[in-house]
Amino acid sequence: MQKISTLEILLAVFKRDISLALRRQSDTLGAVFFFALVVSLFPLAIGPETKLLQQIAPGIIWVSALLAVMLSLSRLFNDDYQDGVLEQLALSICPLALIAVAKIFAHWTYTGLILLCISPVLALQFNLSVIAIEVLLITLLIGTLILSFIGSIGAALTVGLKSSGALISLLILPLLIPVLILGTLAVDAATANLPYSVYLYILLALAVLASFFAPIACAAALRIALD
Repeated sequence: MQKISTLEILLAVFKRDISLALRRQSDTLGAVFFFALVVSLFPLAIGPETKLLQQIAPGIIWVSALLAVMLSLSRLFNDDYQDGVLEQLALSICPLALIAVAKIFAHWTYTGLILLCISPVLALQFNLSVIAIEVLLITLLIGTLILSFIGSIGAALTVGLKSSGALISLLILPLLIPVLILGTLAVDAATANLPYSVYLYILLALAVLASFFAPIACAAALRIALD
């Protein structure tokens, strides 16, 4: 009998989560439409005041992205837990922490990556400069990964609970405030032609820390839920 390698298991988990997301298009598109709608409402309400729009743009886009990512976090582990798939994955040769990494990257692919693709179009409504939009994309690239990793901890802690979405928000929102502040400050600095690299470096450091500790925390929480 041919043994299945750890890499094959991780790829299978990643592909499975992506295929499930494609089947549940209402969840994925719901987060995208929510992000686009919330971001687009502010320019319509405020009017064509360029300076004001440029000042509020980073905060609005970042808060909208944060809320949009959180909309789909409750399904990250819960569906597999209900179907018994999570228990089978925990019994496989692949460490549960690595399985969590595969699921987190799948979640980022069908949420954060899509938000990243449409954010430049939405940013044009706020009259942001080219350099500001570029910095916004970089911060969202790093920041949405952090959101998915930290959000996965809340998803793992609330596995099996009903109405876990609100509880996830209460658990992880305090942890995400520094990411929100750093992303907003970086875009503000780029808009004002000030140095912004320090904010990007701190975001990268947070991404490294989150990518290391979040899967370990998820594995521990999932094992508690399975026991």
